Amino acid sequence: MVFPESKNVQPSGSEERRHIQKHVLPQHFAGPNLLTSRLNNSLVNVNYEPQDYSETDPLLPNEHYSGARFSGSQEAKVSAVVPPESVCSLVLQILVPFLLAGLGTISAGLLLDVVQSWDVFQEITEIFILLPAVLGMKGNLEMTLASRLSTAVNAGKMELASEKWMLIFGNLALKQLQSTVLGLLASLLALVLGWIADGGIPLNHVVLLCTTSVCTTFVASLLQGIIMVGVIIGSKRTGINPDNVATPIAASFGDLITLALLACFSQCFYSFIELYLYVLYLLDLFLLCLIPLWIVISSKHHASWILLRTGWEPIITAMAISSMGGVILDKTVSDPNLAGIILYAPVINGIGGNLVSIQASRISTNLHMNFSHGEVPEDHKRCYQPCSTFFGSGPNHKSAKVLLLIVVPGQLIFLYIIHLIKGAHTMPSALFTVTFLTASLIQVFSLLCIADCMVHYLWRKGKDPDSYSIPYLTALADLLGTALLSLAFLLLWCSGDIGGL
Repeated sequence: MVFPESKNVQPSGSEERRHIQKHVLPQHFAGPNLLTSRLNNSLVNVNYEPQDYSETDPLLPNEHYSGARFSGSQEAKVSAVVPPESVCSLVLQILVPFLLAGLGTISAGLLLDVVQSWDVFQEITEIFILLPAVLGMKGNLEMTLASRLSTAVNAGKMELASEKWMLIFGNLALKQLQSTVLGLLASLLALVLGWIADGGIPLNHVVLLCTTSVCTTFVASLLQGIIMVGVIIGSKRTGINPDNVATPIAASFGDLITLALLACFSQCFYSFIELYLYVLYLLDLFLLCLIPLWIVISSKHHASWILLRTGWEPIITAMAISSMGGVILDKTVSDPNLAGIILYAPVINGIGGNLVSIQASRISTNLHMNFSHGEVPEDHKRCYQPCSTFFGSGPNHKSAKVLLLIVVPGQLIFLYIIHLIKGAHTMPSALFTVTFLTASLIQVFSLLCIADCMVHYLWRKGKDPDSYSIPYLTALADLLGTALLSLAFLLLWCSGDIGGL
């Protein structure tokens, strides 16, 4: 079988496709499937030209993979085929990492309940404002990385070892750069909000808060990034859809690791701040001096270089949103009648962020694999209706229903585990349980609707949902979760049931 040489075939277009179908392919093929396969391969072979990539392009060059989509005209795009998931398979893949994530958030809540009485937390209350922003880094960085790599795996773009490791190292370096900058900005924002609320702040407290934030985000980001890469590669080798497991595992122990580092660093620095304040300055200087190194490494891969130049808007905005939740948490914790909220805040915030991240990652993967940039499914070209998120025949409608339905049994399990660990002899009151579950359901329902609308909107505007949507969604999970939980505790206090926790 002889195909026309590349020089006789012009780059992509419907005219060239008709020419091949009419004059070449009928002479050699009888089966329609084989005809389509050969046609697509022919166009791929003759259609490659060096070109500039945008941030919405797949993370690895598609021409290296015979089954992957590649940038070009709509006629020449080949959608990757993903085997359909049964409800049972979907539930099983989501349930295990969901429970692991829940155990991680429970551990974080229990740890926070212990460390809130430490000297540094009592003396420098701005740490409570900083806390949601620092814990939210997993949404800004870890979950975003997990979503990007999951999309690359599902689109068949992590096959070549050289490209795979270039992609991984570029993204890890970018993440370390972002964690350093965000840690510094989060501490400064916490200081400003604390100053507005309480008045002046001593200089040594300013230095301690900045150093604690930068050190915590830097070390936590490095540890969780390495774990995340291992999870993605392991999922790929075992045939598990990383969209279902990567983002919850990224958050499963993210809160616990980050909170433990924050508490240890802050208490350690507080113990010698009066004698060795210069050590904190040196630590800040050292971590800031590493920024040029991370820029050089991340610029080696084009996709991470694009994100380095354009990916700051969502993570900085998300940090500011999480800080608003921190202000609510700080004011609630300061009220003795509502102090019990500190135990449950990481649970409701973490679970909401985990579930909506799964949905956002799945929608993004579907758009990357089946639609060109700016094109959305027909049901998202009309005016948005919340019910359309949960009712339909698509795979994302099915996953939205599954994610919403596991909220109540999941949170009941987590409430029971919390009271077992606390050594309580009685279960929480019925009123508290109903109020807590209602707040959690409202939070997750709202987040799933927002995710459905936001991811498609970002795709239609030419922005990569993997990099833009998850920071916003996890920050909104923190804000909504803290606000709804504070309202629930206020209602319980007004009803006289706060002692039934």
